[in-house]
Amino acid sequence: MSDWAVGLSTGCFYRTSIFDCLDSIRNAGFGRIEVCSYPPHLDYHDQAGVREAAKRLDDLGLEAYSFHAPFAEGIDITSPNQQQRQVARDELMRASDAAAELDVRHFVIHPGPEKSGLPPSDRVERMYNAVGVLEEVSRNCRRQGMALVLENMLPHLFSGHVRELLWILGALEETNVGICLDTGHAHLSGDLRTVAHKLSGHLWMVHASDNRGKYDDHLPPGDGEIRWDALLRQLHSTGFSGTLILEIAGDGDAQHILEGARRARRFLRRIARGIGLEQAPGTLPGS
Repeated sequence: MSDWAVGLSTGCFYRTSIFDCLDSIRNAGFGRIEVCSYPPHLDYHDQAGVREAAKRLDDLGLEAYSFHAPFAEGIDITSPNQQQRQVARDELMRASDAAAELDVRHFVIHPGPEKSGLPPSDRVERMYNAVGVLEEVSRNCRRQGMALVLENMLPHLFSGHVRELLWILGALEETNVGICLDTGHAHLSGDLRTVAHKLSGHLWMVHASDNRGKYDDHLPPGDGEIRWDALLRQLHSTGFSGTLILEIAGDGDAQHILEGARRARRFLRRIARGIGLEQAPGTLPGS
C-alpha cells in the first residue's frame, strides 16, 4: 500500500500553547499529529498540563501519533561527562513519561547534541555513551507501550548520516527501536537518494519537509528541490507502512501555515496514489 497517512507536527506552532492550535489543526482536516515538546508549547514537566492536553486531544478526536523529545546543546546523551549524560537521560525519561500520558506510538529522539565541532578523537566513546542512555530510554518506552525512534540529524551534527544511525541500532540490545527519516536532513547530507533502501526494515515513520539544498528550510513538500516522486517510490518498494508527518516551519499566521500543510498533503497523496496505481496487479506499463 502506498497511500500513507499524512499527519502534522505541532512544531509549526511551537511559539504558542498547544491548546491554541489543536482546533485549527483538526479543522484543517488533520487527524494525526506529532506533539512538539518545546516547553512554552507543551511543558512535559507539568503532569497536570500533559493530562489536560491528552484529554483535549481525545475530545477533538485527534491521535497523537508521535512525540518529539526535547533537543538542545545541553541535552547531550553522548557527553564524556557522566553528570551531563545523567541530566540528558533524566530529561528524556521525563519527556517519555509525558509521551506515554498522551498515548503516542513513537517517541522520536535526536540521538546527539545540537552542537557541531565535536572532537573526532572521542567519537567512538560518544557513540557508546549514546547507546547506554538510549537503552534506558527504550526500556522505559517499551514498558509504557511506545517505541523509540531515532531521527537522522543535520550532516554537521552527531548522527547526521544514516551509517551512524545503523551503527547505533546494531549496538543496542533493545529491539523496540526504529528510525524516523527526516527528509530535509537527508537531502542536505546527500543520503536521500538511497536512504529508504539502506533503512529498509528499520524505517517506521517520516518527517516530511523540503528545502533548497543549502539550509534546513522546513518548507512544505513540493516547495523545494527534493524529488518526492523518487523518494516515495523508494518507500513503496521497501514496503514502508508508517506515517508521513509534515514538519514544516511556523512562518506566518496559522491560516498560512495550514494552507501550506494542506497543499503538501494533497501533493504527497497525489504522488503516492499514482505509484499505487502503477503497481496495481494487472496494470500494464503505459496503460
